[in-house]
Amino acid sequence: MPKSRGRRTSGGGKQSVRRSPGPLRLSDRVLREARTLHLKDRDVLAVEAWASGCLGEAWLGVGMTEREPEQLLCLEVVSRASTKPSPHGLAAVAALERVGPPANCRVLQETVEILSGSQPLPVWHEAAPHHPVRAWCAVDVWDSARVLFIDYDGPVPHTLMAHVGEVGGTLVDKLALLAPRAADVWEESRSEGEVPMPLAEQDADEVLADLAAALRLTDMTWPRQDDKDVVGLRALAWARCRDHLPDWPAFQPPADGEQARVLDAFAQCAPVAEEAGTVRSLAELFLDYAENYLSRGPLCWSPGQVAVFLGDWLPRKAVLDQAHRTLLPDTLKRWVTFALTERGVPEPWIAPVVAAVEAYVPAFRAAFDDEEAWGPAKQISSALAARDVDLTDRDAVDAAVRALNAERLAQQLMSRLRPPGL
Repeated sequence: MPKSRGRRTSGGGKQSVRRSPGPLRLSDRVLREARTLHLKDRDVLAVEAWASGCLGEAWLGVGMTEREPEQLLCLEVVSRASTKPSPHGLAAVAALERVGPPANCRVLQETVEILSGSQPLPVWHEAAPHHPVRAWCAVDVWDSARVLFIDYDGPVPHTLMAHVGEVGGTLVDKLALLAPRAADVWEESRSEGEVPMPLAEQDADEVLADLAAALRLTDMTWPRQDDKDVVGLRALAWARCRDHLPDWPAFQPPADGEQARVLDAFAQCAPVAEEAGTVRSLAELFLDYAENYLSRGPLCWSPGQVAVFLGDWLPRKAVLDQAHRTLLPDTLKRWVTFALTERGVPEPWIAPVVAAVEAYVPAFRAAFDDEEAWGPAKQISSALAARDVDLTDRDAVDAAVRALNAERLAQQLMSRLRPPGL
């Protein structure tokens, strides 16, 4: 029986069946926007911001393993614009060319050259690149956040602003295009009582290198940064700073004797002699964490860093007995006070970090006791306590943990070698 090609009407004819249109692909929406926004008539900065937003949407919308999401979008736009040449198609390709990643530059340039043989180029196509002229950096008193300002001259003078956070890792958490010399009103825009962030002028190349390094780490963060301003201006910011991207910094071990000096200096804070061993082992734990996870330096504690340490890292990683847990709050308060004093942080801004310890200790205790969420650390702590291991003796702890691992490995091997049914 032949397949029905549609319903028959009362007059014997066929009635077409309407199907709901599927969602537009991003490349189709890019070309549609290029036409409806009259992209060819916009100023070049607005065009760059628009193209950056399109590339940002492509970057945000793919999985963790996708390495070049922007490249696929550029290739699809090139294909559609070339299949049916139009002024808005050429404008879309030319806009992506201004801020697209280097891997796409050649195909975008070649497509612009081909399409311009039959379509008028946008008036902004020949606009000169924007050029950085001055730059500033404002860093908070704890070195946990900074704001970068880069002034540009060129077709549309403006300021590129970036806010970089350091709590839990380096992350660009805000990008914006501002009026020229926006840094001039930075101090005026700050409210009384806000954390001090003094502004200092710096070499523009250094600030752009800082921004590029921060963007590189932000791109590696998963789940991806989804702030709409960061997503929208990420490609534009990369286009401005990519040539300044520094090499990965080499690991810098602490200077010989520096760890011992810091720990010895802090040991003077021990309340009584009999607690000195426990206090020092806690201090070693704080210093180990800080050297590996505080990206701006082992003494750069802030309220946010305290929250991450107590609420996340410590319950998962630490092996603590009851004596450690009892002394932890007061010892950590003394530690952050000591560390920030060493850095020269004014006393009024040490108090909020000390207060954060008090605020997050309950979260630590709840998380540390949650065996389902934080099983490994709790299990190791219990196993070592059952063996009467002195948790203030690092060599003893390391040896006991190695023994536990060896025992578990032996048990796994034995279970695999055991005949079935036994």
